[in-house]
Amino acid sequence: MIDLRTLRENPDVLRHSQRMRGEDDSVVDALLDLDERRRGALSRFESLRAEQKSIGKSVSRASGEERDALLGRAKELAGQVKAAEGEAEELGRKLDELLYTVPNIVEDGVPPGGEDDYVVLEHVGTPREFDFEPRDHLTLGEMLGAIDMERGAKVSGARFFFLTGVGARLQLGLLNMAMQQAIEAGFVPMIPPVLVKPEAMAGTGFLGAHAAEVYNLPGEDLFLVGTSEVPMAAYHADEILDLGGLPRRYAGWSSCFRREAGSYGKDTRGIIRVHQFDKVEMFSYCRLEDAREEHQRLLAWEKEMLAKIDVPYRVIDTAAGDLGSSAARKFDCEAWVPTQGRYRELTSTSNCTDFQSRRLNVRTRGEDGKTRPVATLNGTLATTRWIVAILENHQQADGSVVVPEALRPYVGLDVLRPIA
Repeated sequence: MIDLRTLRENPDVLRHSQRMRGEDDSVVDALLDLDERRRGALSRFESLRAEQKSIGKSVSRASGEERDALLGRAKELAGQVKAAEGEAEELGRKLDELLYTVPNIVEDGVPPGGEDDYVVLEHVGTPREFDFEPRDHLTLGEMLGAIDMERGAKVSGARFFFLTGVGARLQLGLLNMAMQQAIEAGFVPMIPPVLVKPEAMAGTGFLGAHAAEVYNLPGEDLFLVGTSEVPMAAYHADEILDLGGLPRRYAGWSSCFRREAGSYGKDTRGIIRVHQFDKVEMFSYCRLEDAREEHQRLLAWEKEMLAKIDVPYRVIDTAAGDLGSSAARKFDCEAWVPTQGRYRELTSTSNCTDFQSRRLNVRTRGEDGKTRPVATLNGTLATTRWIVAILENHQQADGSVVVPEALRPYVGLDVLRPIA
């Protein structure tokens, strides 16, 4: 949720942000109108309520016609106070509803445009030249006895799968390595719930434009999370954090669930775009003035993990029109996938500034003792999709796959070999 004070003082900031995202900037005028009308109604309510209290005190001291006149005025005021209060509440409700539809204000420097207008910030590593025809990750996974899409579809439907044998070992090893890195960096490890209340989902910005991506259990009024960002952001809802100038960091290991609405016909082969996967997610609470620096730290930790699996990748600055509603800026790390001849997202880190904390009422105290919203940030440290990049980039002519050296102690194998 955006800051109303910022909106009042500099509405052009939001107008510019809306245009950068390709959104309608007329919402700014609608918000300002509702805000002005709400404040006017509140002012009338407070003025009438003050008069009502004053008359109430005067009645006890009056008598005769004066007392009757005061009682008549008190009765008249009671209706006016109730009407003004109701008007203020209704305008406040409409203002909140509209505010919840407005995405975060984009950070200065974010590229304008849509999905294809990202800016490449860095290339790391060089795509490998194969002296044989490389196999895609699903063919390799089936040869290794690591991925079973057929039985996944039989049991659960399209875009579900089993990780079996070395596939399960590879994922467990990868996520354990990610969690170990996070712990060594000072993150508190977490295994959060994957079913959350509507307040948690709405508070993180996943029930607006992204609602079609979310699985819900209407009979229980609960939602399956698409990322552990959701429960970790809501973990400190309605709390005042003592940050002491230092970020508070958590690393959540969870299964994630996404409907992949609108992805019909895209990435139907293999495990790139699926309904369920596992992930280790970094999450940070910090002071607003420290958010940009913290964002760079999260990106650095992602790059440290990518170095451990030794795959070529690039870092992109996501364009404003491709940001999620909560993000003010987002950097993606995309690994080279040989059989597709292109880079695919493996990690994403977002600076959500105070957008989520305002919705979830997470605050800290400034030096003046007053409370203020914190910044929230998130970043992927490892996920099931990484298996795609590992298998394809480290495959050998015979269908075996060399396990990256840093990952070997966690997998317990140096090479994954075909079972048939």
